[in-house]
Order: sequence, then structure tokens, then C-alpha cells
Amino acid sequence: MNGEKFNEISDKFAEIAVKIGNNIYLRTLRDAFITIMPVFILAGLAVMINNVIFPLIAEGESLKKLQLFGNVLTNGTLNIAGLLIAVMIAYLYSVNRNFKNPISTVVISLSSLIIMMASTVFITPDGGEGAMSITNGVLLFNHIGTKGMFAGIIIGLVSSMLYIKLTELKCMQINMPEGVPPQVGKTFSVLLSSMLTLVIMGMLSSFLQVVMNTDLIQVISAMVQEPLRSINTSLPGYLLIYSCGNLLFALGIHQSVINGSLLDPVMLVNMNENMQAVQAGQQALHIINADFQTCYAQLGGTGLTISLLLAIFIFSKYEPYKDVGKLGLTPGIFNINEPIIFGLPIVFNIPMIIPFILSPIIGSCIGYFATAVGFVKPLFIYVPWTTPPLLSGFLSSGGDWKVVLLQVVIIVVTTMFYLPFLKISERVSIRTYELESQTEGKDE
Repeated sequence: MNGEKFNEISDKFAEIAVKIGNNIYLRTLRDAFITIMPVFILAGLAVMINNVIFPLIAEGESLKKLQLFGNVLTNGTLNIAGLLIAVMIAYLYSVNRNFKNPISTVVISLSSLIIMMASTVFITPDGGEGAMSITNGVLLFNHIGTKGMFAGIIIGLVSSMLYIKLTELKCMQINMPEGVPPQVGKTFSVLLSSMLTLVIMGMLSSFLQVVMNTDLIQVISAMVQEPLRSINTSLPGYLLIYSCGNLLFALGIHQSVINGSLLDPVMLVNMNENMQAVQAGQQALHIINADFQTCYAQLGGTGLTISLLLAIFIFSKYEPYKDVGKLGLTPGIFNINEPIIFGLPIVFNIPMIIPFILSPIIGSCIGYFATAVGFVKPLFIYVPWTTPPLLSGFLSSGGDWKVVLLQVVIIVVTTMFYLPFLKISERVSIRTYELESQTEGKDE
């Protein structure tokens, strides 16, 4: 009865998770971040070259000239993150909606984002004592970069939804006669809906600036981005969300369904702000960011399964587990652990689910408190999640050996934590095999 109840609960949980994973808005958000991931990786490399490599070979004016290389790369990647995410959200949402003219949605979202920006900005010239206002003709990296990322997400999505909805109205369609080139026909079919969408955006932007003395970028940042980021990247909030994602994985549904939607956007904002701070010669501030997960919480794969592999190779004498471990070792080095999760298995294996969920909590707490007390600094160079353990710590910290040492400590601690559960799982597997053999013998 208990087994049936567990299966019933897990089936319900999996059903809910599948619905969440197939949600068009969350799927669009996840895919958009995956698409622009290469530019963030390049930004991380640019920061590392500027602040780790170039200072070793030059100083003074020569160093500034060399660092121009990294600065222009950062401007074209990290500092336009909000703009990039807006157009990718628009394109992927229209593709997911099976909209026939997705490239037109990109144009509308980009125009909408610019329309929503403040007409008057305040900047402080080099050597100036106070800020001066400039009206029209200026776009700030603060608006189209990391600080505008959530604005890019929301404006890109809302403008696309409105535009596609308007194109579906017959009164908004202009049908051209036969013989007109296809692209001309496509353009005129969305002409009215394009114009009306941008007019609505312009009216909203004007209202905010004239009546409320603000702009939508600032409103979204203050009311959405910052509150969400403060909750999701606090230690309790992060551990709760990440653990729910791992529980989902233990039931056969990939953890990115939850983690990719709720954590990735805010952690990337923190990661990008850390890179910007270091690029400007300042201290990185955010402990929990994209690299924090790669280096501490997801070290060697979701559930820190690199530690499970070590426990198998060092302490296990159970041949089936050792065989699965050999198959999972090579991908495990690159943080890919589906062979272990589904082959050992961890999925629906109660003894292994417990350390699979709790080991990342151990790694996260060790990494967080070591950073909080100043033993290591917040990570600031973005590295791909497939970067092998130890190398990820070395690169993401700009070559700090203490981060590598911290990763070794996490691996050792979680390997010993996995060990008793591994032994229990072995006994369960052996006993299950014996019972199945006896049942087959009786049937014969």
C-alpha cells in the first residue's frame, strides 16, 4: 500500500512537472537563455583576459590599450544582454506559437524595448563633479545590459503577445493581390498590427514619463527584477528551488524544468554584474550566481554525482554498480550524469534519492559560507556548466587555488556522505535480485 501511495504521489508530481515544463512562456524563457549563452561565455573570457592575463604582461597606459580588446567584447555581449534577450524571447515565442512571420516579431520587440526607455538620461562626464541631463539620442548600457535584462524579457514577451494577437484579427489584415512578391505580401499583412502595437507601447511609455516621471525599465527593475532576485538568490530561497529541481530529477523529470526557469535568469544577472564589477576594477558582490551553481552546488553533475562515482570506485565491490560507474565516468567529468541517474539508477531509488538531493545542499553551504567569511571571493568569470570540476573553480575565480581546494573539500565530504546510502542501495539491489530469481524459479 505504501508503495502504491508513493507511486501515485510521484505520478501526480511528474504530471504537474511536465505541464510546467511544456508551458510556452517558461519554455521560451529557457530556450532564449540557452541561445544567447555563448555571448556570456565570451564575456567571461574577455573579463579573464583583461583582469588576469593582460596585467601579467603590461601596466599603465600599455595595459589600458590592451584592455580595450576585452572592453569592446564586453560591450558587444554582456552590456547588451537586455537587448539580446528581448529579441530572442520574441523570436522563440513566435516560433513556439507557430507564428508564420517570426522575424517580424523580433523587429516589434526591439522597437518596443527602445520606445520604453527613458527619453532623458543623466550622466556624469569624466572629471565632472555632477550629473548632466541629456534628452533624446542616448542609450545607456544600464538600460540595455544586465540591469535591463528582466525588462527585455517582459517587454519582449508582452509586445510579441500583443502583436501576434492583433495579427490574428481580420480587421488588421491587408491582403495584397496575386502577383505581389511574397515578402511584400507578408509585410503588408502585418502592417496595421505592427503600427498599432508600437503606438500602444508609445502611449504607455509617454504616460509613465509624463505622469509618473519614470520609465518601464525602472519600474520592472524595482518591482520585479530586484525582489525576485533577492528571494531566489538568497541561500534559503536558492536551496529550496534547487532541491525541488533535484527531487523532480529523481522522479524522472529533468531538473531544468524548475531550475532553468526560476534560477537561471536571476543567477545570470548576478553573474553579469560580478563580471561588470571586476571589469571596472571593483569587488564582485554576489555570492550566488551561475558559477556558484557550477562550482559548488552542481559539481560533477546534478546531485554532485562525481562524489557518488568516487564512492563506487573506492568502496564498492558490487560489480553492476562498478560497470555503470565506468560508463558514467567520462561524461561525469564534464558534469553530464544521465548515465548514472538512469543507469544505476538514482531515479525512484529511495536510498540514492536522499544524498542526491542533500549533497548539493552540503556543497552550496560550504561554498556560500567560505565566501561569506572571506576565505574565497565571489566567482566572477563565467564558465560553461560542462567545465570539469577543479578546472571550473580555477577559471571562474581567475586562478584562485583556494576555490579549487574548496571544491576538493566538497567532493571529499559528499563522497563520504554518499557512502552509507550507496551500501544500503547495494543491499536492496542484491536482495531484489535474489527475490526475483526465486520467483522465476518457482514459475518454472
